[in-house]
Amino acid sequence: MQTFSIPRVFRAAGDNMEMTELGNSGIKISRLGLGAWQAGGKQWGKDVREKDCIAAIVKAHELGINLIDTAEVYGKGHSEEVVAKALKKIGRDKMFVATKVAGSHLGHDDVIKACEHSLKRLGIDSIDLYQVHWPGVWEQVPLKETMKALETLHKRGKIRAIGVSNFAVRDLEEARAALSSADVVSDQVQYSMIHREIEKEVLPYCQKEKVTVLAWGPLGEGALTGKYTKGKTPKDSVRDDHHFFRPRNIVRITSLVKVLERVGKVHGKSAAQVALNWLMMKDRVVPIPGAKTPIQAEHNAGAHGWSLTTREMSRLDRAIKSLRLDTF
Repeated sequence: MQTFSIPRVFRAAGDNMEMTELGNSGIKISRLGLGAWQAGGKQWGKDVREKDCIAAIVKAHELGINLIDTAEVYGKGHSEEVVAKALKKIGRDKMFVATKVAGSHLGHDDVIKACEHSLKRLGIDSIDLYQVHWPGVWEQVPLKETMKALETLHKRGKIRAIGVSNFAVRDLEEARAALSSADVVSDQVQYSMIHREIEKEVLPYCQKEKVTVLAWGPLGEGALTGKYTKGKTPKDSVRDDHHFFRPRNIVRITSLVKVLERVGKVHGKSAAQVALNWLMMKDRVVPIPGAKTPIQAEHNAGAHGWSLTTREMSRLDRAIKSLRLDTF
């Protein structure tokens, strides 16, 4: 499989943010990213305000984060428009922009059209990382057709790197085999202390093959922040019926959060910052937590600049392994 380089050089404002290579691309992205699903609208709660989401992106950049991730389905493109407004404040060359084509737009011509629409909403001439949001389960579009469309966009300079999202190893291997002049540099998957399914196959594969794992939902949709307890759970449309927040599960997760708080106290860090650092300690993993406000963005950035000890990692792993959540 051929590798390739991305000519644009991204310089984040913060001098102390650690950088890491995106796959085998040669491009450096911040060790911690920012997800923009929340910027899509009110799905994440009535307290979501566009100006706050823009301010959150700007604050993240000021703290050294250069990776912003969005998607065409977030608020039917509204998230991309919010990101565009933030880019005007920050400067295009200072942010690495990742977005995704929906699993319902995976036919060759649909991919091309979706990319053009995303470019227009983002107000940019090239997408830094274009990802397949999820495999085309319902439309049954051959994955080879989708990947060839992405490769066409890559050759035209419309996109600088190709990624996937929510792909199992078998899907990753098929996607990579369909490319001839590029490679898949990342797989964006759900990964947190309370959602560890990728550790069975996807994570070992990506670490071996040097594919970056972009971890979405790194705080368990907020369950690992300590903000929620039994009787106090989020009521937005995204999380209202999520199994993390069912009475039995949130009680069990609260026990884990207490361990996170005790570990964090030694470092002057919160439970959420410990949970993010736990992910950052793993090779090839880049968490992309969301932020509704600049305060949340600043809090997320506090997960960087320090490290859990080997003993603390072992303590956390024992607590995680003893956790049993009901999924039905």
